[in-house]
Amino acid sequence: MRSYHLPGRSPVIARHAMAATSHPAASLVAIETLKRGGNAVDAAIAATALLCVIEPAMTGIGGDCFALLHKPGKGSDAGGVIGLNASGLAPQAATPEWYANAGIKQLQVTTPHAVTVPGAIDGWATLLKDHGTMSLAEVLGPAIDAAEHGFPAAPRIAHDWAKLTDKIALHAGARQHLLIDGRAPRVGEIVRFPALAATLKTIAREGRDGFYKGVIAEDMVAELKELGGLHTMDDFAAQSSHAVTPISVPYAGAELHELPPNNQGIVALIILRMLDKLGARSAGALTVERYHLMLECSRLAYAARDAFVADPLHVNVPADAMLSDGFIADLAKRVDRTQRIAELGPIPRPKGSDTVCLSVADKNGMVVSFINSLFSGFGSGIVTRKTGVVLQNRGTGFVLDPAHPNCIAPRKRPMHTLVPALATKDGRPWLSFGVMGGAFQATGHAYVLTNMLDYGMDVQEAIDHPRVFFEGGEVQVELPLVGAVASGLRALGHKTSLRDDPWGGGQAIEINSANGVLIGGSDPRKDGCALGY
Repeated sequence: MRSYHLPGRSPVIARHAMAATSHPAASLVAIETLKRGGNAVDAAIAATALLCVIEPAMTGIGGDCFALLHKPGKGSDAGGVIGLNASGLAPQAATPEWYANAGIKQLQVTTPHAVTVPGAIDGWATLLKDHGTMSLAEVLGPAIDAAEHGFPAAPRIAHDWAKLTDKIALHAGARQHLLIDGRAPRVGEIVRFPALAATLKTIAREGRDGFYKGVIAEDMVAELKELGGLHTMDDFAAQSSHAVTPISVPYAGAELHELPPNNQGIVALIILRMLDKLGARSAGALTVERYHLMLECSRLAYAARDAFVADPLHVNVPADAMLSDGFIADLAKRVDRTQRIAELGPIPRPKGSDTVCLSVADKNGMVVSFINSLFSGFGSGIVTRKTGVVLQNRGTGFVLDPAHPNCIAPRKRPMHTLVPALATKDGRPWLSFGVMGGAFQATGHAYVLTNMLDYGMDVQEAIDHPRVFFEGGEVQVELPLVGAVASGLRALGHKTSLRDDPWGGGQAIEINSANGVLIGGSDPRKDGCALGY
């Protein structure tokens, strides 16, 4: 339990329903959607659509989404955990030979080659059709209102926006829609997106095809082609979401469910299995040993990701082998409690990035963990001038080596960092959560879960707890850890630095069946909150 002498927040506890998002307005919209008869899927998409307007650096309709949900039912087999993959496809013309002939050795963030077809709208439509009760028109209402009539820029959102003005300035459409007199909006300043409002109205009226087959798609293709992209109308029309079977591992009396490749959810599972093998829970929550072991397990798990994770519709991804006893034992043997492992070789290091995640639980027992993202801040930085769509840069998740399983190819999905999470106990939903932050997300899952299961933290404490992660060849620590923990990590061979902004942001809902309540937590690293009734 937190000290009430110190700044902080308590978990939110409610009987009927709960929403936890990165913006209070989105949490409120989710609750309002539930109160007017919608279920958790309806509420999650209504909240996400609003975030695509009011938190535009982190998410947008030009991005991708993933979901894990547990539907109500009888007994421990209440439908099980259901997964949705709505990641976008590379263009049909995107072959490694084309890039080699063009002299392109890496897919740069702010080029059209970083843009995969946005999967989010198709994902929303699929979830609503299969599991929701409302139409796209109904759930898009709050987002349309905010885009048309304006919203105040929240503090963290304004902070992120201001840091990205140089990127925004690179593209005419971005300058047109995302800057006010050449600058980012200030805290509390009203922002309007009239072109995006019109686009959302078209989607509300025409549904999924209004985005992928009509004038909106024509505008996206024209913008990308003008910049040298390979995208066609056929590429947009071909985009489709698909149901996937989640993968899971047990840990400390719970079962963590993640999405399978091309998603990086398997990384969180590898980390947990390694921690379990090492008996890492013996270290205290704020000890150097705990953070050292988390870092070393993460480094090895991400190395496995970078070697094997790709689109299983195109290549064989050995997911079962990556979670096998033998593979985990081999990785765990390499961990030294007394020093950092020597360099792992020429394996691409994880990169940080931007996302929104949210969790919703409704009064009937449906639980949804949902995540929607543009990848980097404002994605590719390319914004369609007529329709106001910010386009993602998920193509940078590919490599261009034809021998690598994650090499770009026609209509292929890249290795993807977006990872919602859902943990069960005895087959029943126990924790719906996510932690934003690009590659960090998988380690973020391990932090939150071990904070609760190993160290007895409540859901809010588990999210608040300080984090470290590696980027750019060094370990970046959050401010509370710059003293003894950072010094101890350096003594073990880690190069450390203070991270400018904290690692990610998290949202979580615990389903406490013993008391019949929902317990929500929301990350103070963002503007959001948990709300329930």
